[in-house]
Amino acid sequence: MTIYAILGALIIGLTLGLTGAGGSIITLPVLVYLAKISPLEAVPMSLLIVGAAALTGALQRLSNKEICLPTAGVFAVSGMVGAVGGARLTPLVSPQVLMLIFAALMLLVAIQMFRPKPEASERTEKSWQSKAAAGLGVGVLTGFIGVGGGFLLVPALLKFGGLKMKEAVGSSLAIIFFNCIAGFLSHLGQTSLNWTLSGTYAGLAVIGVLLGTHFSTRLPARVLRQGFATMVVITGGFVLWKNLGS
Repeated sequence: MTIYAILGALIIGLTLGLTGAGGSIITLPVLVYLAKISPLEAVPMSLLIVGAAALTGALQRLSNKEICLPTAGVFAVSGMVGAVGGARLTPLVSPQVLMLIFAALMLLVAIQMFRPKPEASERTEKSWQSKAAAGLGVGVLTGFIGVGGGFLLVPALLKFGGLKMKEAVGSSLAIIFFNCIAGFLSHLGQTSLNWTLSGTYAGLAVIGVLLGTHFSTRLPARVLRQGFATMVVITGGFVLWKNLGS
């Protein structure tokens, strides 16, 4: 691993810990362009790394009672089903198309993060069917391209679950963990996996989450989100350039 690859692994966890959602979006580019892993192999590695980081963050939030277990359970079960289905889609597209889809998603995430963070004005909880449908959609995305989907889960938990922001972020991390595990297990056997590198990256990402959570209360949330969004725009533009140019 180069020093850039090591820093990239730390940044994955750091951003997830600082922003609470959206940090996993940089995992695939880090693996592909810094660790030189092929996109099809990088997807399951990304799921393992993001899952480990999300579990660390979720356990911290659980100890602070910032997870709504009933709502998280509905999203997690439907999300795991979606992740299994999404994993079946990954081998159907070429590595270049996969990275182009990912780059477009990165730019959409950045646009959303530049906007003010939504707040739930009142607890207007929707039916479990609405929650399950939202969770299923995020799960498909998770299994397909290896992202946690927190940038979609947090707004969905606010809208369909009627949760407060802290509960939405904490519940999102728990759901991401279960989605990633389902997607990762579904990818096993589809491609080879470097377990040593995956474990090293996961460990570094966990350290990043712990550091990010520690500093998240000491830095302005708006500055953190906009700074991370800027990084996502630059990374997404780079991924587009690399793949459209080829």
